[in-house]
Amino acid sequence: MTELNATLASVLAECYAANLARIRELASPLTAAQFWTKPFHFGNSFGHLVLHLTGNLNYYIGAHIADTEYVRDRPREFTESKPPSKEETLKRFGDAVAMVIETIHSQSSDDWAKSYSAAGIDSANRLDAVLRCAAHMQHHIGQMVYLVNEVRRQAAS
Repeated sequence: MTELNATLASVLAECYAANLARIRELASPLTAAQFWTKPFHFGNSFGHLVLHLTGNLNYYIGAHIADTEYVRDRPREFTESKPPSKEETLKRFGDAVAMVIETIHSQSSDDWAKSYSAAGIDSANRLDAVLRCAAHMQHHIGQMVYLVNEVRRQAAS
């Protein structure tokens, strides 16, 4: 079972690292102003989605698996009117992903099946919670692709 646990940890960690790299790649061409621009009357800015993903990881994995004592203010992730710089926002997100990867590697085979409970997620165990957070990142990466395309389209007009 140790080999399976090592493989599982490696695959999950790589998934999170790849998601981080993709978000950084998508954010790279955006100016600071574009990073916080809402190109549609509905939805969010790229930056607010990064704040949201940072809060999501720090809460569901940090507070509830790694015992970081993180306190989440989810509404503020979408409404922060004085957000940190683009660079600081991406750094905090990178720190959250690093914490997730460290937490993944610290799980034993038995840890993955431990009971899990947190407001806003219906996961019975730690593995399910970690998988759901990775899927959640993928969902928002899809939105980020559209945001970047629209910001570029509007800038070219």
